[in-house]
Amino acid sequence: MAVVKELPSHYRTGIGFDAHLFGPQRKLILGGVEIPYSQGLAGHSDGDVLLHAITDALLGALGLPDIGSQFPDSDSEYLNADSASLLRKIGKRVQTAGYHIANLDCIVVCDEPKLAPHATAIRSRIAGILGIETSRVGIKAKTTEGTFMAIPGKSITAFATVLLHQSQ
Repeated sequence: MAVVKELPSHYRTGIGFDAHLFGPQRKLILGGVEIPYSQGLAGHSDGDVLLHAITDALLGALGLPDIGSQFPDSDSEYLNADSASLLRKIGKRVQTAGYHIANLDCIVVCDEPKLAPHATAIRSRIAGILGIETSRVGIKAKTTEGTFMAIPGKSITAFATVLLHQSQ
């Protein structure tokens, strides 16, 4: 059997995940967009599970430690931090490493609020944060249908996958 010493690194993939419970007296921020709802997501930062999942996907594609290592909740600098700002920093690291985002695909799992009316705004906002075309961003909203994925009416879960391509 032949041993490959080095694989071509023109492409890199990453996957990200995050989940938060709803918390009182918080705004609901998803994908950098404020969604009208009676409560927001608990967390050290603004609780934006979608941007956190995207951030982790990008970090994974670069072979770097997760969002909690980059922006620890033990650091008061990140208390109520704007997740868009954190994602923007990691997006710049992608560019500095010589890559660009070829594709980003996301799933948000929640029963309420309904996200379909906000999907276009979320997609545009994410593209703007990362400086990419909206055609490179996919957003899908799913409900739990009473399964284990999220606590119905009490939490939101997000997944993200990213494909990076080496810049020319």
